[in-house]
Amino acid sequence: MNPYSLAAKPSPATSVQDARFAHESEEEFAGFLDFYGVRWEYEPTTFPLRHADDGRVIEAFTPDFYLPDLNLYIELTTLKQGLVTDKHRKLRRLRELHPDVQIKLLYKKDYLNLLAKYGVGDLGASDAAEVGEVLFTASEIERRLNELGAEITRDYAGKEPLFVGVLKGVTCFMADLMRHCAMPLGIDFMTISSYEGDRSGAVRIVQDLSENIAGRHVLIVEDIVDTGMTLNHLMRQLQAREPASLRVVALLDKRVRRLVDVPIDYVGFEVPDEFVVGYGLDFRQRYRNLPFIATLRPEALQRT
Repeated sequence: MNPYSLAAKPSPATSVQDARFAHESEEEFAGFLDFYGVRWEYEPTTFPLRHADDGRVIEAFTPDFYLPDLNLYIELTTLKQGLVTDKHRKLRRLRELHPDVQIKLLYKKDYLNLLAKYGVGDLGASDAAEVGEVLFTASEIERRLNELGAEITRDYAGKEPLFVGVLKGVTCFMADLMRHCAMPLGIDFMTISSYEGDRSGAVRIVQDLSENIAGRHVLIVEDIVDTGMTLNHLMRQLQAREPASLRVVALLDKRVRRLVDVPIDYVGFEVPDEFVVGYGLDFRQRYRNLPFIATLRPEALQRT
């Protein structure tokens, strides 16, 4: 039982479908949090603020939302000054009684500041209309990177691997993955493109490695692998340079599109046969800076 609550409560609502919101702004805010993959609970806690001489609670305060990943309570407010003044008074009293409780009063304009603190960014109206389902949130990506980093660190114990990133979509993944690997390592990058009209997966090296990989333990870092044809051709080219070992880590594996059985030693997530953006992946250079990975709506693909 929550030690702050006046009485035991049923499990708080955690979805728009289950919650009975007191105001449409609360439902809008909940939908906004859902879009960015931020977990929330609606009115889970009631804080007693004042008691009568006989011990009865004569004033209490129930914040609108609790965000478990931030350990933060949120109270939304309107622009009516009378309501704002009263809520500020209650918040001051709550902080006096429970200084360990984190709570914030938000106007609608403050939503973006909260989400920035959580580590996600804002989408413009046109972008939001084109982005579909969020497949992996920022926190889910972070947890998976921690797992991948630990696994790679174990496998390369006593070695100093060279991470080879295939630009451009790999930038976010490569930078974050390195920070989760507790070992000495080197980095290098390649830029490649497929030959026009070539169905074999043959690639043209636009930017080659600056490092000599002969005798090195090389880990190819890919953002997404689908047919496997380009990766297969790239691996054959790098294998000819006689590295001590050659492995692959891919953030996303679109296995449903696979044509060539290429070995992927480490996989972040498997994705369905849909166009995905975010966390380095783009559509016509847009959406790379989204902190999550989401599908792109079909109508966006038809945009000129």
